[in-house]
Amino acid sequence: MDYYLSPRFRDKLAIHLTKNYLDLPGVRVPLILGVHGRKGEGKTFQCELTLEQMGVEAVHISGGELESPDAGDPARLLRLRYREAAELVRVRGRMAVVMINDLDAGAGRFDAGTQYTVNTQLVNATLMNIADNPTNVQLPGSYDETPIRRVPIIVTGNDFSTLYAPLVRDGRMEKFYWQPDQSDRLGIVSGIFRPDNLSSAAVTQLVEAFPQQSIDFFSALRARVYDEQVLRFIHDVGVGAVSQRVVNSADGPPKFPPPNMALKDLLAFGQSLVAEQQQVQDGQLTEAYNRVLQEQASPNRTANSAANTPGNGQTALPLTTDPTPPTDSPQLSQTTPPGQVTDEVTDEVHHTVRHLISQGYHIGIEHVDQRRFQTNAWQSCTTVQGSEQAAIAALNTCIATYPNQFVRLIGIEPTAKQRVAETIVQRPKRS
Repeated sequence: MDYYLSPRFRDKLAIHLTKNYLDLPGVRVPLILGVHGRKGEGKTFQCELTLEQMGVEAVHISGGELESPDAGDPARLLRLRYREAAELVRVRGRMAVVMINDLDAGAGRFDAGTQYTVNTQLVNATLMNIADNPTNVQLPGSYDETPIRRVPIIVTGNDFSTLYAPLVRDGRMEKFYWQPDQSDRLGIVSGIFRPDNLSSAAVTQLVEAFPQQSIDFFSALRARVYDEQVLRFIHDVGVGAVSQRVVNSADGPPKFPPPNMALKDLLAFGQSLVAEQQQVQDGQLTEAYNRVLQEQASPNRTANSAANTPGNGQTALPLTTDPTPPTDSPQLSQTTPPGQVTDEVTDEVHHTVRHLISQGYHIGIEHVDQRRFQTNAWQSCTTVQGSEQAAIAALNTCIATYPNQFVRLIGIEPTAKQRVAETIVQRPKRS
């Protein structure tokens, strides 16, 4: 299939790859090229088309390989794949590149609920080390003084702001934000439908009908057209015989004639896909389930004074100005209608939240039961940014949902994704 390769995308990658294989006097060339942008815009596919056109060998690493139960394995994998690419250059006498897909998914920190593991730290440190010393990449436990070939690295992702800031600085990583313009979109979609002989006018009308959709939407749209033929095939052979007919059949795999790609049918299928997307956005079933739990927990909420007891090296803030109400306090039951969460945090907690937000920090709220508290295995309730009222409401909701657990308030520096403050605001009542 004759796919469309954006000249702008091709030129950016070609320049980066060529500069890394040239000896430019007095010029420091970044080793890593970071291609980032919206999901589904064809970043990886455009990279593959460019590498194929240039005849460049690619050694691939997935973002899912950047975590492991064994500390150090992903960092060692990075070094192995990099040395493998350098060996390809030496043996085959042609360009090679290390391609890391979805780097932010494997090494990024999206919110306070994302664990920052030892492997994440080692992956960031290893990539920085390779970028600074690309001809001296050693395997753990061994050292070889022989320099290896410099090999450029291409990484793709959606949000590079989640990565470790020193890794993405200029000098180590050159950034390229990929957002197809109208001519790119028309060219790519024309390539998708070229086998179906869809006219240029029809392609233009199709693209203009769905201006907010990413490129992969149109690939899914073309695949949807085959549904009727596949369904007819299933009915013809019988549902119970599909497996034997499709897998290892003596008659060979079934063949389907090219369907009629009428514009009106494509527009109808496209509206169906958009409706399915909207259902996902409007579903919010998790929030509905959590809301039911909050309403059930709210009338029986515990406002215990044990929250004032400091421990674990942290300062505990009082939750309530009234230290006396017991768990089954009738006054509390009368003043807390079912389905509502009252604001029982003290002025001190309000002051802490207000101070963190005024400094530009995000507010994270976490909870943990007594058993997991011993191993410091906290779980995230939510993360709030920019609103004291929303943060206090979220804190009250978390406390109401987990009345017999530890709850803590944390401040998060949004750029570096680092915690700047941790304060326990609720402790389970001792039995």
